[in-house]
Amino acid sequence: MRTVKLQVSNISKSYGAQDVLKKASLTIKDKEKVALVGKNGCGKTTLLKIICDKEKPDKGSRVVSNGVKIGYLAQITFSDIEHTVYQELSEAFSNVRSLEKQLQEQALILERDPSEKQLEKYASLQARFEALNGYQYEVELKNVFFHFGFGEEDLYKELSQFSSGQRTRIALVKLLLSKPDVLLLDEPTNHLDVESIEWLENYVRHYPSAVILVSHDRTFLDHVVDEIVEIEYGVTTRYVGNYSHYVKAKEEFLKKNHEAYLRQQAHIHRLEELIEKFRYKKNKAAFAQSKIKYLERMDRIEDLKADTSTMHASFQCARKGGKDVLEVKDLVLGYDQPLSTVSFTLRKGDRMAIIGPNGIGKSTLIKTLMHKVPALSGEYHFGYQIDIGYFDQDSAHRKSEKTVIDTLWDVSPDLNQTQIRNTLAGFLFTQDEVFKEVNSLSGGEKVRLSLAELMLMEDNLLLLDEPTNHLDIPTKEALEKALEHYDGTILFVSHDRMFLSKMASRVLEMDEKCKVYDCTYDEYIEKKASNSLVEEVEIQRTSNDNVQSFKDRKALKNRVDRLEQLLEQAQEDLESLRELRYEPEYYQDYQKMEELDQMIDEKHNEIAHYTQEWEEKMMALESLQ
Repeated sequence: MRTVKLQVSNISKSYGAQDVLKKASLTIKDKEKVALVGKNGCGKTTLLKIICDKEKPDKGSRVVSNGVKIGYLAQITFSDIEHTVYQELSEAFSNVRSLEKQLQEQALILERDPSEKQLEKYASLQARFEALNGYQYEVELKNVFFHFGFGEEDLYKELSQFSSGQRTRIALVKLLLSKPDVLLLDEPTNHLDVESIEWLENYVRHYPSAVILVSHDRTFLDHVVDEIVEIEYGVTTRYVGNYSHYVKAKEEFLKKNHEAYLRQQAHIHRLEELIEKFRYKKNKAAFAQSKIKYLERMDRIEDLKADTSTMHASFQCARKGGKDVLEVKDLVLGYDQPLSTVSFTLRKGDRMAIIGPNGIGKSTLIKTLMHKVPALSGEYHFGYQIDIGYFDQDSAHRKSEKTVIDTLWDVSPDLNQTQIRNTLAGFLFTQDEVFKEVNSLSGGEKVRLSLAELMLMEDNLLLLDEPTNHLDIPTKEALEKALEHYDGTILFVSHDRMFLSKMASRVLEMDEKCKVYDCTYDEYIEKKASNSLVEEVEIQRTSNDNVQSFKDRKALKNRVDRLEQLLEQAQEDLESLRELRYEPEYYQDYQKMEELDQMIDEKHNEIAHYTQEWEEKMMALESLQ
């Protein structure tokens, strides 16, 4: 029989006039892996805090079995940020270290008194030490720590040397090492790269006790949990299975519930007709009264409705822009020292995902392209008529004393109030919410406001740095749907594997050596798992002369095709520049006309350069036939 570790029943919790939880219940047994899901603000984190006794419910009960230890990430605090990481993490093994000290002391006693009594005491201590995996605790400490993207040298640094995001990861390591009987995790994948998330998945899946987690990472939920508890309208509903199964199960449940509701309503209607027909007839009055009492005692089925309110966005381009969107060549990224060097070409319509470990320079690349961080060396050029829209991963922490409506109005001052309010309603800001100060918004609300600003700009190139952070699952799915219909180009950083899977048509892998793969994210993962990405490199290294000749021909042919595309685009650009000569803005402004003539000359030089290279490559290609 499975043991109940904790139980919360009929929990109600309000903050002011807002009812967050109403009769929420949850029972956790043995090794269950349970996820709390629901929209932002539905009460997931509140329920976690009530479970670990960090907050008290207004109504309801909380029962924790004797001896059950509950661990919650938000409760992990560092006693002194001048401590080293090793000192803090070692506290998770305080009982093991205490036993280790007792063993050492007992060993010294044995040297003086090797009696049977002292040997038995040593053997008892040793058995307890081994049961706690005492001889391996340092190996375990380092194993968990290193899998969260830290190195050996980080163990001996003071906590004060790490950023807030890094300290959160260290706190998560400490929590995992402490091995509570019930592990509470609130958005554990934040601040983690894909490799660390995948390691955490495996760790949580095989965790020897119960886990309750809140996460908006759909892939993580699919791989880890075996039960979903949905919080909707303040009430909990439990579904067996992972997230994908829950989505289907909920749809089926609502369908069957509606059918049952309709059947009951039809039954009630028939009974009410019978009552009305017979209640005033003497020989049928008793029958009518019995049916009235039957209806009074009936458990009425509620016609349950899902909360379908979600974000509605539509991203589009004000102008098309050129086919060549961005050229990056030997761009060295970094601050005090280089992080990585990248080279790639972004073409119109690409959805290029930037992936790689934390600290390699993914966000730095986006910031460099936006002139927020200077490049250490190398170059990059945006194409003709490329308008850049930027989403900053720090949008959730933006500060402003302006109202929501004024913030959006600043982006599109030509729109009237009705148009602005309609746009805000699409991003779930309705009624008096539009007059809230930006500083008072939650992280998710600030992100939605930033996305609304981005949408109104109508740029043809979007540079997105972790756009799904702080968004609940329905809002993520709404954003994915909107971007799938976007007619521009996207270069983005994300650790959300579902988002990567749905959005990426090309992959820029940033590591010791940066590479571009012309495939979807799913294809990239599949090829990497089968080592086909590695094999392509190995084939190039071990080629014989025939293979090298074939490779040279293929490279030349690809370059010729590319040059023909560049020439075609350059000719189109030249015609567009020539047409500007007939615009009053130019022929009435001598300085602008002079600048335009210079641009036309440069375009002529560009065409001449491409033409010369095309001729050279064609001759080289013919010589290899």
